[in-house]
Amino acid sequence: MNSFSVPVVLQILVGLGLLNVWLVRSGRRTPYRGGGAKSLKEEFAAYGLPDSLRFVVGALKVTAGIILLAGLWLPLPVRAAAGVVAALMCGAIAMHVKVADAPMKSLPAIVMLAMSLGIVLLR
Repeated sequence: MNSFSVPVVLQILVGLGLLNVWLVRSGRRTPYRGGGAKSLKEEFAAYGLPDSLRFVVGALKVTAGIILLAGLWLPLPVRAAAGVVAALMCGAIAMHVKVADAPMKSLPAIVMLAMSLGIVLLR
């Protein structure tokens, strides 16, 4: 594993954050769920998105999280994974705007976007 540099810390934070949201907290209410949703499934419905897209986005985010974490030890496409996360976070922010959420609900997506771009630019 590399020494603890900014990109390494960002990889850990983004990777663990993605896995936490999609594998641990997907069915739980959080103050950041869009449109008053209580779960990821309800959140995608609140955005007017098909349930099938939830599976696609979930697979992309979980895969990216695994690549970011495993990429600490293995030669994996970490920058590409971070780029995918950045693009998905832009979509998340757009969905919060679409349903007229309070700006605070977009904060996790904004932070994840910034950290993902940090990985892309600094790694």
